[in-house]
Amino acid sequence: MSNQIILNRILNSGISFDEYFKLSVIRVNNDNSQELNDEEKALLEYARLNIKRTERILKTYTASQKLESAIATVTKPQVWMVITEDWCGDSAQNLPYIVKIAQLNSLINLKILYRDKNLEIIDQYHTNGTRSIPILVAFNETGDELFKWGPRPKDAAELVKNAKAQGKSKDQFIEELHLWYSRDKGRTLENEIIGLLSDSK
Repeated sequence: MSNQIILNRILNSGISFDEYFKLSVIRVNNDNSQELNDEEKALLEYARLNIKRTERILKTYTASQKLESAIATVTKPQVWMVITEDWCGDSAQNLPYIVKIAQLNSLINLKILYRDKNLEIIDQYHTNGTRSIPILVAFNETGDELFKWGPRPKDAAELVKNAKAQGKSKDQFIEELHLWYSRDKGRTLENEIIGLLSDSK
């Protein structure tokens, strides 16, 4: 699948963050849990928790001056595609920052695609052979890829890698991961975005 085809899909099928968040809220408030299997119920509860995480970040995050300066260097239109799902904990910890960062420059058009409805696109952006999310990919207006980020800041990815190597359970390393996110407050993601913006000039 060419970048131009991907860009056309984003522009035609991608949704705004506000719409994405609204749909997530509607989904968790529509109590149809009796119709769901155990896995679906678990994913719904993750989505419910992620709404709270997202709201907290949106209310408390303020971009650094360094990041504001980096975003100001974007002088031509860009489309930022985020591939995600609302049950994804890493997405809830990163997407709100990405949204606030994109809002700093009116030339950046952020669109969200659901991973499971766009498998042919996420399959262009595997992480170690997996469909890990969230994935952020920036394009210019002619469809050239400018940079890719995700699914976690590098320090967070290293934390998970080391925890798995130590034989820790998923529950253990997920708890450590979210503790890392709460302490980092988006600063590592900021620095990575600044680096990507610089490299893409």
